[in-house]
Amino acid sequence: MSENSSIWTVERNRMRSVANNLLLHVHPTRVPITAVRFTYTWGLGGISILLAMMLAVTGILLMFRYEPSVERAYSSILLLETAGAFGSLIRAVHHWSANLLVVTTFLHLIRVFMTGGFMKGRSANWLIGLALLVIVLAFNFTGYLLPWDQLAYWAITVSTSLIRYIPAVGAELAHFLLGEPEVGQAALSNFYALHVAFLPALMIAMVLYHFWKIRKAGGISYPEQDEREPVERVTTIPNLVNREFAVLAVVLTAVIVFSMFIPAPLGAMANPQQSPNPAKAAWYFVGLQELLLHMHTLAAMGLAAFSLGGLIILPRWDRNDTTIGIYFRSPRGRQAAIIGLLLSVILVPLLVILDEFWIDLPGWLPTWPTTLSTGLLPLLLSLSGLALIYGGLRVAKANHGEALVGLYTFQFASLIILTVIGFYFRGMNMALMWPF
Repeated sequence: MSENSSIWTVERNRMRSVANNLLLHVHPTRVPITAVRFTYTWGLGGISILLAMMLAVTGILLMFRYEPSVERAYSSILLLETAGAFGSLIRAVHHWSANLLVVTTFLHLIRVFMTGGFMKGRSANWLIGLALLVIVLAFNFTGYLLPWDQLAYWAITVSTSLIRYIPAVGAELAHFLLGEPEVGQAALSNFYALHVAFLPALMIAMVLYHFWKIRKAGGISYPEQDEREPVERVTTIPNLVNREFAVLAVVLTAVIVFSMFIPAPLGAMANPQQSPNPAKAAWYFVGLQELLLHMHTLAAMGLAAFSLGGLIILPRWDRNDTTIGIYFRSPRGRQAAIIGLLLSVILVPLLVILDEFWIDLPGWLPTWPTTLSTGLLPLLLSLSGLALIYGGLRVAKANHGEALVGLYTFQFASLIILTVIGFYFRGMNMALMWPF
């Protein structure tokens, strides 16, 4: 008995050593005490990885029952929901994990932006993070169609119509995804192949490279102290790892419990002849769809491209790396963020209401082509508004980095507000309505 106990102890110690070495490949052996605080990172990176792992496990299980054909896709989901052991729970965990992953990666991007995590040799990893957010959106987009119900069919129909408006590559990209003029078997096959083969391989490669770049940079960003005051560090195990596992355990439990009570939605089988009213894009594209209601498609795409382009060049645009690891760069930066948030909360709903019930640029400018009246003019006005926000913050004594914090807080908040309006406040014929 004692010999077996001794063997078990040796084996347990060996497994613990392997696990510790694996963790130390991801984290440095010692980390700054500021980086350990939950309120600095909110655990968003780790939560995103956990959700991706949950999606991988549940996705593999779903593949055993799912059939990617327009004749069998919907019935295979019904069979999984009703006859498969824990099928409904597995699908619900997969569905809600996917939706939550969009939220956590977006919030992780905001956290890195607000703490200057793209500075001090981390610019390449910032671009990788942006690419990972796009991959997550692509994962959700390709998976959205697979149940082949009315919600999925028409959401993808609307979303691919939005893709067509991307300058230069939009039409070709939409054709590549659909394989034919409309959503059908070719689109379902393409989406399934992308969802279960191409995107997982791409994401694994990008995540591994992302972690390697973090490790190479000495870990996540953190506030730097005066050279005369050494940075207080603690061991990664157990100080950081125990906290990470605690957060992940809470998230895992919360997603499973939520999925037990709220199953994944499944409407009637897709019917290409009967369009729902309203037909909305997938929820993470609803903000863009809402924007398209207020300006020409090229103007909306131009505005989105401007914001995304600013994020891409951000490491070269905001170079004051003395503020790395400090939320909002400074107390004045925090004030700039609050101003940007308040402006968004006030102006965006107000402009949506005014455009719905009063503003009529084509009627006011009947001799102008729509590309000018609903395109170039709204685009120039929008860009001028963003420039005024930035300039006003600079006049209020904010430096360049602090003004960028206020400017992008306005844009992040505006995207969220447009998404909420489009999802909850748009009814029949996409008219404004009260959701209750």
